[in-house]
Amino acid sequence: MARAELLAAQGDLNVLKDAVSAATVPATTAGASAGSSEGSSAGPPAEADQERLARSAAAHAARAHELTTGPAWYTAAHLPFVGGPLETVRGIARLSDRLTADVLPPLTRAVPQLTASAHTGGIPHVLTELEGQATAFTRAARVAAEVREAAHRLPGSTWLPPVDRARARLTDQLDRLAPQTGDAAVAARVVPAMLGAHGPRRYFLAFQNTAEARGTGGLPGAFAVLRAERGRLTFEHFGNNTEMSGRAAVDLGAEFAAGYGNNQPASVWANSNMSPHFPYAARIWTGFWHDQSGQRLDGAFAIDPGALGLLLRATGPARLPDGTELTADNAVDVTERIAYAKFDDVARRKAYFVEAARAAAGRLMTAVDDTSRIPALLSAVRDVQRAGRLQVWSAHASEQRLLESRPFSGVLPDAPGPFAGLVVNNAAGTKLDYYLDRSLVWTPGACTDTGRSVTATMTFTNRSPASGLPEYVTQRVDFPSYPTRPGDNRVIATYYAGAGARLTGATLDGHPIHPIPGTERGHPTYTLDLELPRQSSRTLVLHLDEPDAEGEPRVLRQTLVTPTQVRVNRGKPCDG
Repeated sequence: MARAELLAAQGDLNVLKDAVSAATVPATTAGASAGSSEGSSAGPPAEADQERLARSAAAHAARAHELTTGPAWYTAAHLPFVGGPLETVRGIARLSDRLTADVLPPLTRAVPQLTASAHTGGIPHVLTELEGQATAFTRAARVAAEVREAAHRLPGSTWLPPVDRARARLTDQLDRLAPQTGDAAVAARVVPAMLGAHGPRRYFLAFQNTAEARGTGGLPGAFAVLRAERGRLTFEHFGNNTEMSGRAAVDLGAEFAAGYGNNQPASVWANSNMSPHFPYAARIWTGFWHDQSGQRLDGAFAIDPGALGLLLRATGPARLPDGTELTADNAVDVTERIAYAKFDDVARRKAYFVEAARAAAGRLMTAVDDTSRIPALLSAVRDVQRAGRLQVWSAHASEQRLLESRPFSGVLPDAPGPFAGLVVNNAAGTKLDYYLDRSLVWTPGACTDTGRSVTATMTFTNRSPASGLPEYVTQRVDFPSYPTRPGDNRVIATYYAGAGARLTGATLDGHPIHPIPGTERGHPTYTLDLELPRQSSRTLVLHLDEPDAEGEPRVLRQTLVTPTQVRVNRGKPCDG
């Protein structure tokens, strides 16, 4: 009976999830994608239907919880070996009841309200509505996090496979829901103010060129100064890196100076974002702009051509002055490959990048003014965030404290626990990282007196062709002392380990090496200067002793043209 109630609740939630997703897509798009004929009634369920589904799911989950409580269930669930499945079913019912009662209602109520506000009053009304949901969203996020943690504590390897599969499905769903709920809670508390609901704001917007890798993503090329007032966005200035001379008057501490000072990030624009910790880059960029203009900014954003592609999917294509269409499908290729072949003149090429940024921004502003497109734009922003192609920093301390809890803040976390991160910085001055693939395999080994042994295996592949690339793409401004060929590349590769980790050995292509040790935000780092000949792969293996390597590591993912392929292997628990 409990199983039947849980399945009924799951069925209602699946329909509700589809309904909420459909509510974020404009009706014209939904109709076109469905291929419905005139007069068809296809479309997302009405708000009343969504409320009914939510109530039905809650009732089924509450009934399942009721059926699995009491002395008999409690006693049976605590029997050795036999009680494992009963404990898990009892926990699933309890957590499903809490999920449907305390987490989903504010979310399901908010989506149609926000969508209606977008259609009737535009962004200003959306901001007002979103701000009004802040308390409810914050409570829902707290409960979702508690439910997620409790679900992971339930027995997952019992003698009854269907129960194990049900527990796995629940934890998988919560692993997606809890972060999304947390994002919604933070958005409700900071987005209205950041978009000028209580007064105008100005931000530095960097377009990162991921064809030349930097710690936060790519080389900062074209940029804009963005003004936000009551949700309306306007661009006050567009420029490129040639404007950024001078020096950013920022002090990022002794550790930052020790790790990056030789590269002069506060005075050499191209080296301003070598650290993967985005707040460092944001403070340097806004410092540069203050030095250039005398204007203090309220924060910084960074996006890349991949983000432009996702946004253009919602807005439609943008047209450049030369007639080129910038679309969702070609945004990366046009800006990071075709443009280099199209222009021999560096100044003209940089101007072209600014034109592309201006065209995409203009298309975005036009779409924002069209209330029917706002739900699709909000969905696109969510996709950009999930892809790791949006980074946000606020100069207002209270806002930044909230942002730092979310992945889109670009913060390098400093919490203890297992950790794995691979970051590359282009050291050759090429634009060949368009052809760069990276993989990271994290493998826990034997338990030791001080923790656990861990092996991190990293592979770097340079897919650049042997011929056909413009000289500007392949030129080596590092002027190496050894012979190279067009298409050869060079990167500075840094591995970030868990706090307290100690390197016990390292090899490159099977040969012993000694990476340069360092520390950043509590993480031991190991850095290697790596030459990557064209059409070749190289493998770096680090052996570490980590004091706290129980469970899966938190993974730092650097977003370039091609995502890092990450595999985390599981190890047996260390007793005691």
